[in-house]
Amino acid sequence: MSRSLSVVAVLVAALCFATTGTSRALAGVDADALSIGAARVLIGGALLGVIALVSRARRTASPAAVDSLPVRRGVPALVIVLVGAAGVLAYQPTFFSGTGLNGVAVGTVVALGSAPIVTGVLDSVLRRRRPSLRWSLATTVAIVGVVLVSGVVGDGSAAPTSLVGVAASVGAGASYALYAIASKMLLERGWTAPAAMGAVFGTAAVLSVPVLVSTSTAWLGTANGAALALWLGVVTVTIAYLLFGAGLRGLSPATVSTLTLAEPLAATVLGLVVLHEQLSAVSVAGLIVIAVGLALVAAPVRARSDGVSAPA
Repeated sequence: MSRSLSVVAVLVAALCFATTGTSRALAGVDADALSIGAARVLIGGALLGVIALVSRARRTASPAAVDSLPVRRGVPALVIVLVGAAGVLAYQPTFFSGTGLNGVAVGTVVALGSAPIVTGVLDSVLRRRRPSLRWSLATTVAIVGVVLVSGVVGDGSAAPTSLVGVAASVGAGASYALYAIASKMLLERGWTAPAAMGAVFGTAAVLSVPVLVSTSTAWLGTANGAALALWLGVVTVTIAYLLFGAGLRGLSPATVSTLTLAEPLAATVLGLVVLHEQLSAVSVAGLIVIAVGLALVAAPVRARSDGVSAPA
């Protein structure tokens, strides 16, 4: 897949992610956020796991495909999968804890803003690839846009910020970094995108069962609740992460994490169009700034004089 198609795949995945809030608002179910998150991971992860098993069976049936897989030494694949699954599971409670303690605006900004930064740092340490100057500039611009859209910039009357809440939100950003980099490591070992996503999210689905049963699941028995769970599982996990994995194959985790900042942009537009929400002038400016940041990181990479493209 070319770099341009990889960028498009990640942006469409971000659009799928962005429907989470709108779909929950339209469903109007009385459900705990932790319960919804666990059901989302269980359904979507299980489907990804099935897709991974089917993909593996087909590859096993083709000796040429199996023989072509590179043999890599180092960290066992099982450890990488478990670390990625832990990141998936940790994201939900840390994100919702952050938004619960500091409000949706501050919690979302810290979580989404820290994710590209933590991913870039971990990626440079673990994979020994320093983020490019363009990525750093684009990420900074996009994060500024997220701050503006969130409404954090106001009249100074906001409540004091909880340090525990900030730590939880940064934990959500770090959780994202864990499963993004773990998935990339599997892809670099020759795994297909469905296999990598299926292994990570399928494992997370199994581990999410006790979390789901520990919450009230009455909402799943209603028509709106079932529809919401299916939408979140199929669209915002299965389809979204198949696209995410396809894009991750051709891009660095740091670049992908910045591109997924398209999520708040798309979520805000959906809120305007579907939920008829209102936007301030500052928020409108934020949307434009996010778009500029995304355009910077999505632009084609110039080839060096030796004819080799710079790393994404």
